[in-house]
Amino acid sequence: MSPPLSRTERTQAGGILALVALLAALLPGMAAALEFRSVAVERAVLYDAPSQQAKKLYTADKYYPVEVIVSLESFVKVSDHASELFWIEKNQLDTYRTVLVTVPRADIRASPDKNAPLVFQAERDVVLELVEEPRFGWAKVFHRDGQSGYVQISQVWGV
Repeated sequence: MSPPLSRTERTQAGGILALVALLAALLPGMAAALEFRSVAVERAVLYDAPSQQAKKLYTADKYYPVEVIVSLESFVKVSDHASELFWIEKNQLDTYRTVLVTVPRADIRASPDKNAPLVFQAERDVVLELVEEPRFGWAKVFHRDGQSGYVQISQVWGV
């Protein structure tokens, strides 16, 4: 049989258990925060509240990527690449995955290697289709003009 824990050891153990419980509680929320969608209609209205009577803030073009924050029955609270929050009608979103170029010029390469041949470059705010989930800091993307390749995830938003 082990000797009883000292008061300090019990306090430390309690702190560790509290930390484990906190991390367990946060993990589901963190996973949900990584849900990305894209705009499914030609031009979607972004509102300041979950209602068509709310203030219309902006419009978003088809395929524009957003991160889902909260999903209600008919509206979804989303975040954009600038971390601004908006509401959009749920039926105007799709699970189709896209990413947005966030650097002045993103290099799209033939393979996931910074020394691989350059296939093309995409300017800031260009939307690219996400072909494969990112691996090792790279994502395979496709441009609507028909070119595809790998981009470093640090050069795009939406992954």
